Amino acid sequence: MYTRITKTGGRQYLQLVESFRNDRGKARTRVVANLGRLDQITPERLDPLINGLNRALGRAENTSFDVIQEPGRGFGDVFALHELWRDLGIDTALKRALRSSRREIDAEALIRAMVFNRLCDPSSKLGCLRWLETVAVPAMPESVTHQHLLRAMDALMDHAEAVEEALARQIRPLVDQDLAIVFYDLTTVRIHGEGEVGEDIRAFGMNKETGGIARQFVLGVVQTAEGLPLLHTVHPGNVAETKTLQSMLQTVLRRFPIQRVILVADRGLLSLDNIGELTALADQGGRRLEFILAVPARRYGELVETFRGLAFDDEGLAEATFAGHRLIVAHDPFREAEQSDRRRTRIAELEALADKMVSKLDAQDEGQSARGRRASDRGAFSRFTRAVAEAELTRFLKADYAADRFSWSVEEAAIAEAELFDGKLALITNAADLTPAETLARYKALADIERGFRVLKSDIEIAPVHHRLPDRIRAHALICFLALVLYRVMRMRLRAKGHSASPRTALDLLARIQKHTAHIGNHTFNGTSITTPEQLDLFDALSLPKPV
Repeated sequence: MYTRITKTGGRQYLQLVESFRNDRGKARTRVVANLGRLDQITPERLDPLINGLNRALGRAENTSFDVIQEPGRGFGDVFALHELWRDLGIDTALKRALRSSRREIDAEALIRAMVFNRLCDPSSKLGCLRWLETVAVPAMPESVTHQHLLRAMDALMDHAEAVEEALARQIRPLVDQDLAIVFYDLTTVRIHGEGEVGEDIRAFGMNKETGGIARQFVLGVVQTAEGLPLLHTVHPGNVAETKTLQSMLQTVLRRFPIQRVILVADRGLLSLDNIGELTALADQGGRRLEFILAVPARRYGELVETFRGLAFDDEGLAEATFAGHRLIVAHDPFREAEQSDRRRTRIAELEALADKMVSKLDAQDEGQSARGRRASDRGAFSRFTRAVAEAELTRFLKADYAADRFSWSVEEAAIAEAELFDGKLALITNAADLTPAETLARYKALADIERGFRVLKSDIEIAPVHHRLPDRIRAHALICFLALVLYRVMRMRLRAKGHSASPRTALDLLARIQKHTAHIGNHTFNGTSITTPEQLDLFDALSLPKPV
């Protein structure tokens, strides 16, 4: 038995034939099977036949297939984030909120991909597409384009209120319903683009990152004492910080059924109007609303007599009243000495500069020769006042413009008054049951929200933003906020299990787990790389299932 190729009508065919002798003993051939056109026969069609014949003869099957290995894809980090996403119920919340969208895309999957990209490899939307080619994100559409991502962002904003309400419902079980310490702060986010659009939220303002004027928007974040982000707000880049406080509080009270809220915020958010508005909100809905706010330095002038009469305890704490509320003052003697010494040193440097100018003027008046440009009293006045202004010491050094000659004076009373406030932090609160030490501890915990902003700007890379449409900017902020929620929940779980890794370190370690796909003949094999004990410990610490 053998194979034979025959030609018919210009095509070639493969046949299985055998030789035999007829009744008269003559050699003949006959076709046992037609295997098909030669140009249409593939190894996948013949391999089963060959293996079957080998088995019949007791031989090993033909295993000389080509092995095709696809490039490995990152899997461990996106798998962990996907399981955490599901565990928090964010997938269900988004699908429910976006179910009325008529867009023929899986908006939840695309939003999830953009959130994961912010945590694993933050980049632009086009960069997200390139990243998706290197990772195996579970439950992703087969094909994703740049337009798909933009349409998903539009869907997110079309249902923004429903999305945020749904997210709040998922976060509520993690929030103490009896008492919540709520921290609120703002930061600025740089943004690209010079063009103007309708209802533009991009505006020029003082940027906290660069320290200069930049085009930006303002992002507010509310979080609990445990570091769990509750909600975020987006404002134009030139908004006054004090104007964002009341609307934020109203949103917190509406979305979270907390019986008692203690708001902790920085000094830039305080004004007498704020205090009045906060107090007016306290009785709404039968819930208690209290606050701990830092008194801004510009208001310290009203506290001179109060500070003179303060008596600090062994912990460096004192209590008085201000604007009808409790005033808690914390004193750090080491910081006081540092601030006072720095001020005195700078004043002495400026006095030395003034003495040098006087010596030069006196030398000219006595007829002594001097190199360089001739000095004048008017020039000395100008140079001295400019140096004092740059050092921000105009309260303490005064040039005497009424004098005929250059002269100045040191305002010792002003220096003594300023030293009253050195090394001191003044807090105002209406929480009657908190001790001064507890009030100070609550306020110092506000630094954690600053760390959250650093995560947004470093690990998540919220800035600079390249979108120009207001809704796309808001969608970008919401995606980054969702990334921050996952990051902080990871941190909470790792800390609860006593694990020393940070979320960033954990994701980097898990990213080493790869998914591999190999093709052997007509079979496809999928698998993941071997997980190390260190990686398995991370899944246990995060209370997440392990990849299989």
